[in-house]
Amino acid sequence: MSNSKDSLFSAKNIKLLTTPLGKENPITVQVLGICSALAVTVKMQPAFVMAISVMAVLAVGNVIISLLRKTIAPRIRIIVQLVVIASLVILVDQVLKAFVYDISKQLSVFVGLIITNCILMGRFEAFAMSNKAWPSFLDGIGNAAGYGLILIVVAFFRELLGSGTVWGYEVIPQFMYDIGYKNNGLMILPPMALIVIGIIIWIQRSRNKELIES
Repeated sequence: MSNSKDSLFSAKNIKLLTTPLGKENPITVQVLGICSALAVTVKMQPAFVMAISVMAVLAVGNVIISLLRKTIAPRIRIIVQLVVIASLVILVDQVLKAFVYDISKQLSVFVGLIITNCILMGRFEAFAMSNKAWPSFLDGIGNAAGYGLILIVVAFFRELLGSGTVWGYEVIPQFMYDIGYKNNGLMILPPMALIVIGIIIWIQRSRNKELIES
């Protein structure tokens, strides 16, 4: 029993969850999934829902690919991976429409575009195709969490400075507007998301010198 627990929650497996949050973050280090980070981070709620959606697709998809890895012919592996992703995305999209319809409308086509998210194909190829189901599940959760972390941080600053709200709630008092404060309309435009991500990348790389390319 203890051996099973050790294998499930070993230091190596825990590392699969934690490293994507920092030194191996899929957005700031691997520069993957940038497009959706630009598109869905105007508000925190859609960013959070997108992060959870990607986590569900990536974690379950990693497990499926891992279980099938020895039966997939190399020449059709990309097709199989795309079928798995598309099936899971359709399922997630239907769940969102059923339970959080308003946010589903805000996300619009971007849920469907999870299919083209480079992070998913990257993890299928780099990890799930050569590892067992449990580590693949943890790898999916970790990388999706790293992706989601950046989405939520970017959405926080864009919503706060662009709309004066956080999670839809007004946080800037009215007297600030009365004395001349104005929301920064540029923050709700996609280029500002790229700038915010660029600042995060700069801060991360300045604190971790090994990430700086020689």
